[in-house]
Amino acid sequence: MNLEALCAEVVRATERIGHEVWLRSQALHSVRISEKSAGDVATDVDLWAEQALRGALLVLLEGSRWWGEETGGGLSAAPTWIVDPIDGTANFSRGYPQWSVSVALAVDGQPVLGVILDPNREELFYASQGHGAWLKNRRGLQRMACARESQALKGVAATVFPKPTSDLMARYLPQLARALAGFGQVRRSGSMALELAYLAAGRVDAFWEHGMQAWDAAAALVLLKEAGGQTIALDEMPLLESRYLAAASPAMMPTLLGILRSDAIKSIAFGVVNTPATGQIYLYPTRSSIC
Repeated sequence: MNLEALCAEVVRATERIGHEVWLRSQALHSVRISEKSAGDVATDVDLWAEQALRGALLVLLEGSRWWGEETGGGLSAAPTWIVDPIDGTANFSRGYPQWSVSVALAVDGQPVLGVILDPNREELFYASQGHGAWLKNRRGLQRMACARESQALKGVAATVFPKPTSDLMARYLPQLARALAGFGQVRRSGSMALELAYLAAGRVDAFWEHGMQAWDAAAALVLLKEAGGQTIALDEMPLLESRYLAAASPAMMPTLLGILRSDAIKSIAFGVVNTPATGQIYLYPTRSSIC
């Protein structure tokens, strides 16, 4: 499989369909909106875009499978497309220009290709395994790398809130309070894919979320791995099965983990074990640091 050539084809399909989604965002009076649950909406454009992407992507790789937010699916032994047609639908439905189209390909359960398109700013973030992470915008094409800032009070963290009625909120809110006090800046835009793309591009230093789904993160996981970022499933599940993600530059990961964990253990130092095959890292408390 030539991932670099395949990525170029995926970019073209995503740009074409993403532009049509943007055109439809300019005529919201004609968009049908439905509520999945409190704070969670869908539109007829989500479904249209997913069906269009499905038609465009499945023909690019014979025998590939599908997993989309709107039409379902799951991981399999076969290469699997993992797609969020509009990440940030609540923003999209209100005309708030912070949403994206996210497309990933997983092979043997691991993301190996990722494309995230921001049609509002005409920015495209993409990566394929072993070929680096790239940003294309009006300034041209540039290779992405995570930031090197290590001081929390000079750092920028990003997050996505759990849904307002979620039982995850009780665990999340104390972490948010510590992050607001610990980082120089905290951002919340409503599109997890874009926040993680910004992390890969060095625009933010750290990110965390409770309530993640695979299609929220799959494409960005490839960007982060290729840009030198680190990702941790806080529930120790495989990343595409986890609901609790922490991601950061290597310089900021220890700070992020200290802030996320309870005050009782936030001062513990952590050793790091890298797994190059997946880009995932595991942390363990060092004995000398435990009080």
